[in-house]
Amino acid sequence: MPSYNTLQLNQSGPIEFVFQVFSTSLTIQALLFCFFLLLYVMILCGNTAIVWAVFTHSSLHTPMYFFLSNLSFLEICYTTTLVPLMLSNIFGAQKPIPLAGCGVQMFFFIALGGTDCFLLAVMAYDRYVAICHPLHYTLIMTQRLCIQMVAGSLSLALFLALQLTALVFTLPFCGYHREIKHFFCDVPPVLRLACADTHIHQAVLYVVSIIVLTIPFLLICISYVFIANTILHIRSAEGRKRAFSTCSSHLTVVLLQYGCCSLVYLRPPSNTQEDEGRQLALVYTFVTPLLNPLIYTLRNKDVKNALKKVMTSTR
Repeated sequence: MPSYNTLQLNQSGPIEFVFQVFSTSLTIQALLFCFFLLLYVMILCGNTAIVWAVFTHSSLHTPMYFFLSNLSFLEICYTTTLVPLMLSNIFGAQKPIPLAGCGVQMFFFIALGGTDCFLLAVMAYDRYVAICHPLHYTLIMTQRLCIQMVAGSLSLALFLALQLTALVFTLPFCGYHREIKHFFCDVPPVLRLACADTHIHQAVLYVVSIIVLTIPFLLICISYVFIANTILHIRSAEGRKRAFSTCSSHLTVVLLQYGCCSLVYLRPPSNTQEDEGRQLALVYTFVTPLLNPLIYTLRNKDVKNALKKVMTSTR
C-alpha cells in the first residue's frame, strides 16, 4: 500500500491534504505523543478549574473574573480544535484530511484565536477602568456591557474567520502532493499549496492580522500607558504593588500571545520559514493556554482561595 509521501493524488477526485510528520522514528513519535497529550490534559484541567471556580464562587462574580473564565473557556475550545487531530497524525502513515475538514478547522482556529486576541484587549480595558477610574468602575463595567464586549469580540472574530476561510478555499489546489507543512490547517501553509496567484489572499491575510493582532495590541499598550501613569501616582508602596499585581499576569499572557502570532502572520511570506512557523505555532497552541491558568492562579489570591475551596469541597 503506497504512502501519501509517494502517492500521486488524483486531481479529478476529491481534494485531500496530509500534514507533515514530526518524525519518522517510532521512539520519537511515542515521546511526542505522550508529551503533547500530557500538555493537552493539563490545559483542559487548568482552564476547566478556573471556569468552575468562577462559576461556583460568588466572590469571583466580577468583570475581571468573568472575562478570565471566558478566556479559559476559549482556550479549551481553541486547543480542542487543533490538538486531537494533531495527536492522531503523530503515529503511523500520514492520514488525509478532506478539503471541507481542513476548511472547518481553519475557520474555528481563526475565529477562536481572534476572539482570544480581542478578549485580551477587553481585559486590558477592564484593568484600565479599575485602576484609573475606581470610583466609577461598577457604573461603567456593568454586566450588560461585559456580555456585549464578549459577544462583540466573538461576532467580529467569526465574521473575519468566515471571510478569510471562504477566500482561501476559492483557490484551486493542484499538484500531485498536497502536503501541508504544518500540524494543522493554518492559512500561510495552505496558501503555499495553491496553484494560482495568491497576492490578493496574502494581502487580505495581512489586513486581517492587523485587525486581530496590531489594533488590539495598540489598544492594550495605550491602556497600560494610562495604567502605569496612575500607578506611579499612588503614594503607598503597598497600593502600587497591589495595582501592578492585577496587571502583570495579563501583561505576561499578552506579550507571549501577540509576540508569537505577530512573528507568524505579520512578516512577509518570503521571510517566513516554514519550520520556524510551525515551532511558533506550538507556543500559542500549547504554552499560552497552559500558562494562562498557571499565571492567573499563582499571582492571584482570590482565584487560589476559590480553587482551594473547590478541592476541599470535593473531598
